[in-house]
Amino acid sequence: MSARLHRLANGLTVAVEPMAGVETLAVGLYADVGSRSEPDGLTGLAHMVEHMVFKGAGGRDARQIAEAAEDVGGQLNAWTSRDTTTFHARLLPGDLALGIDLIADLVRAPLFDGEELEREKQVVLAELGEARDTPDDIVFDHLAAAAYPGQVYGRPVLGEEETIAAIQRDHLAAWLADQYRPAGLTLAAAGKVDEDVLLRLAEARFGDLAAGAPPAFAPARFAGGTVTDQRRFDQVHVAFAYPGVDQRDGALHALNLFAGAAGGGMSSRLFQEVREARGLAYSIYAWAQTAADTGQLGVYLAAARAEAPRAFALARDVLARTAETLDQAELDRAKAQAKAGLLMGLESVQARCDHLARQIQVHGRAVPVGESVAAIDAVDLAAARAAGAAALDGALATASVGGKLARVA
Repeated sequence: MSARLHRLANGLTVAVEPMAGVETLAVGLYADVGSRSEPDGLTGLAHMVEHMVFKGAGGRDARQIAEAAEDVGGQLNAWTSRDTTTFHARLLPGDLALGIDLIADLVRAPLFDGEELEREKQVVLAELGEARDTPDDIVFDHLAAAAYPGQVYGRPVLGEEETIAAIQRDHLAAWLADQYRPAGLTLAAAGKVDEDVLLRLAEARFGDLAAGAPPAFAPARFAGGTVTDQRRFDQVHVAFAYPGVDQRDGALHALNLFAGAAGGGMSSRLFQEVREARGLAYSIYAWAQTAADTGQLGVYLAAARAEAPRAFALARDVLARTAETLDQAELDRAKAQAKAGLLMGLESVQARCDHLARQIQVHGRAVPVGESVAAIDAVDLAAARAAGAAALDGALATASVGGKLARVA
């Protein structure tokens, strides 16, 4: 069944995609706001809000919120990125009203208790410490800082010790009031869901929100640079990136396919040349990441300390040669992988719900899967090569964990 969109009078979008042959549903509230909208000195605020709403909301304490979902076999969770924040639930069809009530309470009626906030700061600090102790995780925060120096987009989503300590209850409440505005919210559901019931519940729980849009965020500019984390690990973890394209750019599919051909699987050039032929790295892959106004073409690799410089140099060389000599067989393989990844990824109700909301956030409409497949098929060899070459012609951002950057560059 095709997805359908509705907009409440205040501007909030409601999207539904019924799915045949499933017995569950997923529902989520997707906000067009994330860490990149945070004020100076309060990095980590968006993520802290996501944590704190679960500590008490709508007359329920933290345990009661968890029990309300789990008593009916459901799951309630949330996540924060630089561009978006999501609150979502997996449920049986008869519990849709409960799921929407819980989500609405989280964002509309949180308690924000001061003592709970101080305790939760310690939890977030532990999460931050865990990320910093995971080199193949923290290297991407370092890469963002290298690519967007001095910019809010380059700051870590989790925050820093001093900014987390600075967050107060009033900051949490002001964040929700300022940022969670109807024009930037999408309530999406997929699976065994009744469209009329969803619309009625959306109107009841969100229809009275005052119309408006979230404030504009500061633009991101890929500048390039280096960040080095010199702590010693058994391996050196390296991530490097070039400027890509934003999420509405016509070259996005071409760049995605270039990244797939260069380093998207075991048959890719990076895997075959850096790992298989030379044995210089155990893990290596390429990606193309995109956001509202920026993007990256990047590579991650982990190598023994003695081999990291050669692995890094070879990976850059492979990208350059791929932009010049990518062949039709490689492009066709990348297309097959991209289409299979898209279609396989949409077989769960949660993935379908997330995809639906994301299409609305990016394109303002539910893009049919067939249209996306056709856009992938339409990319020719010249376009894929040109997309790669354009990225490689830009500034370079490099981050390393486990070795001095000078030894890796």
